[in-house]
Amino acid sequence: MRYHDHIDTPIGPLLLVGDGEGLAYIGLPRNGAAQPAPEDAKAGKPKLHAAARELEEYFAGTRQQFDVPLHPLGTPFQLEVWGALLAIPYGETASYADIARRIRRPRAVRAVGAANGANPLSIIVPCHRVIGSHGDLVGYGGGLPLKRWLLAHERRHAPVPALTLTA
Repeated sequence: MRYHDHIDTPIGPLLLVGDGEGLAYIGLPRNGAAQPAPEDAKAGKPKLHAAARELEEYFAGTRQQFDVPLHPLGTPFQLEVWGALLAIPYGETASYADIARRIRRPRAVRAVGAANGANPLSIIVPCHRVIGSHGDLVGYGGGLPLKRWLLAHERRHAPVPALTLTA
């Protein structure tokens, strides 16, 4: 059984879809409107409460890592790439080439880009933190203005490294 809910966020309404194993999909707003719920998913606000709460905390700047169980559907390669995206620290970025090296497939940069673009759990699996090799913002399902907003939001709320004083 699949469940859905919509939550209001600073970037617009998000569609959440989950099943008994975890959160499976986050739909970004399209032209400022919520994506429609899948026909086979029933309203499940209580089932998706933890995911909604964690996303609300993220947008409030108080959550930097997510704990909600995830259940993305993808190929083994996609799942490997999405796992590597989870290792990009909050407030930081990595290139497609960095991700390809991280999964020990340095020549799979284009395939990494395609898997990144197919990420069903945007924001929680932080595909917005992936940038071009020269530091340019490239590709994002929600559009580059949203990618820019998410990166700026994280930089604003990222922890400041502690200073080490020497005598």
